[in-house]
Amino acid sequence: MSSTPSYPRRVKLVEVGPRDGLQNEKQPVPAAVKVELVHRLQAAGLTEIEVTSFVSPKWVPQMADNAEVMAGIQRQPGVRYSVLTPNVQGYQAAALSQPDEIVVFGAASEAFSQKNINCSIEESIQRFRPVVQAAVAAGIAVRGAISCAVGCPYEGDIAPERVEMVARLMRGIGVQHVGVADTIGVGTPRKVQRALQAALTHYTLDQVSGHFHDTYGMALANTLASLELGIWNFDTSVAGLGGCPYAKGATGNVASEDVVYLLQGMGIETGIDLDALIDAGKFISDFLGRKPHSRAANALLTKRLG
Repeated sequence: MSSTPSYPRRVKLVEVGPRDGLQNEKQPVPAAVKVELVHRLQAAGLTEIEVTSFVSPKWVPQMADNAEVMAGIQRQPGVRYSVLTPNVQGYQAAALSQPDEIVVFGAASEAFSQKNINCSIEESIQRFRPVVQAAVAAGIAVRGAISCAVGCPYEGDIAPERVEMVARLMRGIGVQHVGVADTIGVGTPRKVQRALQAALTHYTLDQVSGHFHDTYGMALANTLASLELGIWNFDTSVAGLGGCPYAKGATGNVASEDVVYLLQGMGIETGIDLDALIDAGKFISDFLGRKPHSRAANALLTKRLG
């Protein structure tokens, strides 16, 4: 008989809904709505919130109000507010809003890197070196996202060795924590475990997180597979905000509510009030004019109606 895996006793969720979740929405979401969403999320007990990104509004018009949103948040002690910064200009603009953490990103797929930012993986990471150095010097934490860590829309399966390479390059420029991201949601448990183990050759368990998309309905299975390795940090998105740009009609990020429901059912602490989280998801879903992309939220909202 195989022994039961020992799961982490506590898990920390990084809520990426306000940034990763909303960035692809076609209808404009006013700054006041984004600020209200952040307030509701922190009131629900989330202590890590990815708020916005400092990218050119030409590329991501939804994030053009980044400084306004950061200025509008009533910051709570013990909550870490992070922003995405793609380059030095982005970092300089972001630094004025005093984030607690910045996020840089690199792909584990050479084709994805070339098509997205017209340079090799190695070049893309080296571009972040001055950004990381400036942030560290200013006392701002730095997290790196490794996108397409198990599959790529252009290359198909991605070898774990590619993830190991990106993790090594990120460690080399001073990135303090890496997220292993299944960007298109094609991962299955063993593949995800191999990708995480590749990142763990350069980072400790405390410095690696999972970021799963639910395109093929595998996000919760992949979360469970990560917990088996001892991973206790995960990116999730309230109401499952964020479509997957490479799979038409597919859901994107795993819903925070579904992950919290899973963890609570396993007796794993999150510090999150599931009812308040569901309310936050309903708030933003109502604004967007649709139901939450969360199975747990929809089931529990129906139950509330009696």
